Amino acid sequence: MDSDTHFTGTNSDVDTRRTTSGVNQTLHLIRSDDPSSQIQAAKEIRRLTKKSHRCRRQFSAAVSPLVDMLRADSAEANEAALLALLNLAVKDETNKVGIVDAGALGPIIGFLHSENSNLQEHATASLLTLSASSVNKPIIGASGAIPLLLNVLRHGRSEAKADSVLALYNLSTNPDNLSLILEAEPIPPLVDLLKTCKKSSKIAEKCSALIESLVGFEEGRTALTSEEGGVLAVVEILESGSLQSREHAVGTLLTMCQTDRCKYREPILKEGVIPGLLELTVQGTPKSQPKAQTLLRLLRDSPYPRSELEPDTLENIVCNLISQIEDEDQSGKAKQMLAEMVQVSMEQSLRHLQQRALNVKKNRAIEASTLVLEAQEEREDEQESDHNLTECRSPITTQRRTGF
Repeated sequence: MDSDTHFTGTNSDVDTRRTTSGVNQTLHLIRSDDPSSQIQAAKEIRRLTKKSHRCRRQFSAAVSPLVDMLRADSAEANEAALLALLNLAVKDETNKVGIVDAGALGPIIGFLHSENSNLQEHATASLLTLSASSVNKPIIGASGAIPLLLNVLRHGRSEAKADSVLALYNLSTNPDNLSLILEAEPIPPLVDLLKTCKKSSKIAEKCSALIESLVGFEEGRTALTSEEGGVLAVVEILESGSLQSREHAVGTLLTMCQTDRCKYREPILKEGVIPGLLELTVQGTPKSQPKAQTLLRLLRDSPYPRSELEPDTLENIVCNLISQIEDEDQSGKAKQMLAEMVQVSMEQSLRHLQQRALNVKKNRAIEASTLVLEAQEEREDEQESDHNLTECRSPITTQRRTGF
């Protein structure tokens, strides 16, 4: 046992020395003046840092020479350095900040203009990773990257489009960046991507989140309703997206309706939103359920509560909405959804009543058991009292019987 432990420790020490030696050698090459050696070293850094956080820390000293390589007049050197920096930044906040501080944004943004589609894709992926840092968000926004990311979203290849929308989402969490995104007219390309991507994908989720943020501005709301199929794309996410995407979709429509009900009620209703909203009232997240119910109330003919003769129940609101739907297919689907919703509501109420009845039964059983125990204790006390009294009286009785 001891021998095995000692042997393992020795191997570990050897591996550590080899790793340290390899890191030092690679750092020496990346700092050299030989372009081919630098490219070789950049590729090695990319390989070693792909899955190792320790290597990312060890190679943080390579950031500056790698950034210098981004400015080289060689696509091969640019690509090797860009990919190495990308791996150095993954899940490493210090390296993310260090890469931006070293001046990498300038050449990276330049690659977004490049006709080399590989460089453009790697640059977009790099901005996605770097924008995950809260320190970098305002710097990237102020660098002029946002319009270029939207240009990639409009004209780039599919993978680059996906990375650009994720990068834009990261940047949008900074309030100043959100206004910059809005100025670059993002709604048309976002809607196009929302139409073509898988509705349950992460891309759809981030697209929906971005649109929800953008409709907080009048320009965003106007752009969404002006874009052909814009509202419909949101409604389709509300129906078929992931739970999180559906939450963003109902939030988008609710914001629009709450801001100007008269302006946005009809554009939302005509896209057949009712069935999806009904489903959300029952099966949505804790946040999306009340939003769906509120939106249903806003979409009905009158936004004000009805008289006591016709209670303002969800069923009545939906019935009122269904009566206004001219399309038979939509109306039939909405009625079916309403019936299912009522059925689920009844089942939930029944389960609640059954649970209450069971709890009452349990409580009564406990009360009965308590009463029985108390009665038994009282009888035992009485018997003990009688026994003590008998013991006190018995000597007197004996004296009387014996005549003493």
